[in-house]
Amino acid sequence: MSETILQTSVVAAAEPVAPVLTVQDLRVEFRHGGRWTPVVRGVSFDIRPAETLAVVGESGSGKSVTALSIMRLLPKRTARIGGRVELAGRNLLDLPEPALPSVRGREVGMIFQEPMTSLNPVMPIGQQIGETLRIHQKMSARAADAEVVRLLDRVRIPDARRRRLDYPHRLSGGMRQRAMIAAAIACRPKLLIADEPTTALDVTIQAQILDLLRDLQDEMGVALLFITHDMGVVAQLADRVMVMRHGQIVEQGQAASLLAAPSQAYTKALLAAVPRLGDMAGSTTPRRFADGAQPAQGGEAPAQGRPLLTVEDLVTRFPARRNWRGRRTAEVVAVDHVSFDLHEGETLAIVGESGSGKSTTGRSILRLIEPYSGSVRFAGQTLAGLDEVALRPFRQRMQMIFQDPFGSLDPRQTIGSALAEPIRLHGLARGRQIRERTAELLVRVGLDAAHLDRYPHQFSGGQRQRICIARALALEPRLLIADEAVSALDVSVKARIVDLLIDLQQQLGIACLFISHDMAVVERISHRIAVMYRGQIVEIGSRAQIMETPQHPYTRHLLNAVPSLTRAAPLPRGAAGFMPDFPFRPGPRPRLEVAPGHFVQASD
Repeated sequence: MSETILQTSVVAAAEPVAPVLTVQDLRVEFRHGGRWTPVVRGVSFDIRPAETLAVVGESGSGKSVTALSIMRLLPKRTARIGGRVELAGRNLLDLPEPALPSVRGREVGMIFQEPMTSLNPVMPIGQQIGETLRIHQKMSARAADAEVVRLLDRVRIPDARRRRLDYPHRLSGGMRQRAMIAAAIACRPKLLIADEPTTALDVTIQAQILDLLRDLQDEMGVALLFITHDMGVVAQLADRVMVMRHGQIVEQGQAASLLAAPSQAYTKALLAAVPRLGDMAGSTTPRRFADGAQPAQGGEAPAQGRPLLTVEDLVTRFPARRNWRGRRTAEVVAVDHVSFDLHEGETLAIVGESGSGKSTTGRSILRLIEPYSGSVRFAGQTLAGLDEVALRPFRQRMQMIFQDPFGSLDPRQTIGSALAEPIRLHGLARGRQIRERTAELLVRVGLDAAHLDRYPHQFSGGQRQRICIARALALEPRLLIADEAVSALDVSVKARIVDLLIDLQQQLGIACLFISHDMAVVERISHRIAVMYRGQIVEIGSRAQIMETPQHPYTRHLLNAVPSLTRAAPLPRGAAGFMPDFPFRPGPRPRLEVAPGHFVQASD
């Protein structure tokens, strides 16, 4: 009898766990101009409980369309779906429309890339999460409110009882993403689909979100379909990887083996485009991705003569509260006594978490935001106090590239018109010369001059960013401020844009202030690096000094949080995602020179 029981138990243990989701021969077509165009072509995969399947590939590869097809969120009039999507024995593609709301939210949760566009801006986050509980779990208002507090605690939002009353705009990017996760897991779904949930987050917030997802899998056994183009995140989180290109699966397998030894040329190229910390060891100048891992031949660091840009004790404040008369009663100090200089042909990278003051510093230099105090000198001229007319010729020489190229281009204006407008307004060319100049600009950034009459929506994300760079170059600037210009791009497009910026700097001698939270890209493109925390520069030095011998605990924390393809196993929970304690106070702080050109903020 005991032998029979033992044999039965062994057989039972050997049986594979049934998949939560099975996708067979998924096909998606979009209608455009009266024709149906295939965008997903015969995709098949499955996911088991507590397993993470990472779907990777460039923009346009079909990753997000696959996820939206599973959720039946594509518009019926312009999209048609074929194949089979089986969840708990039911084919979701055969379900009638009225049955879908019970699947979405209750059995399948989804986390989108941009929570600000997914959350209702006029409804407190607690009310939005509670609505899910009342609809799907039939909870009373009081029970739903208590559960909302528990969920917000679970996703590590501090002071959850108070913050549940906040509107989305009052939360940071990381907190909004946590609120989205809380809404997605509210009904304990079997499957969680995360579509680029950490792409626009800085490395420490990203590490916290990844820790949170791993914890939720341990606690709830939820299966996770994780869509991303960040291969470092894949290495830290995924059990299996599926690589997509042009709507098809190129390669799939266990994460460790696929990342270590990919079999397909496309996967190899995708991995080769991933910036890795440490690749720049031994190099004193920026290096293009196209140059490979070996130090570039030639190229010297910029001459250290008179700085092109000098920033001294820059302070920028925003009102936090006003009284009934409109007077400030409380303020937020976004930039707190920041000082640095920048030379022609040099790239100074400013790094730090969201809210550290990086972007506000760049905008304050250009006086897109008026600083409270301090001095900004460009080419020896102090900019403070200049009116709009006097500031105009300096603005011509100081241009900015923004993070979202689609948001910074007029969708109703052709690309040729967008490039011609600044040239015409500043009187740099007239008539036919303007058309010739705009064509030259497109060619310079690697686009076809024949595309001048196209509109922004007719270009990919990477192409739109090139157009924004071309527009910034139209006025022949001496200084470029690139504000998170490559953060939302996939790895291959990001590599091409970084190479373009390095080439343009070498050709034109432009100085560049490169604002980013991507430490691996910063290592590739910068001559010097400034690290910001709570509005202050806590460490500044050469690329090698900051990356190879960091002195401040916050700098070491940032570097430790970067997802790595070469790290053998995920970091321990919380090792990268939470700030170590170190002394901090607002106001001017002295800097200690720990090595020539390497300064660290003095501690109390």
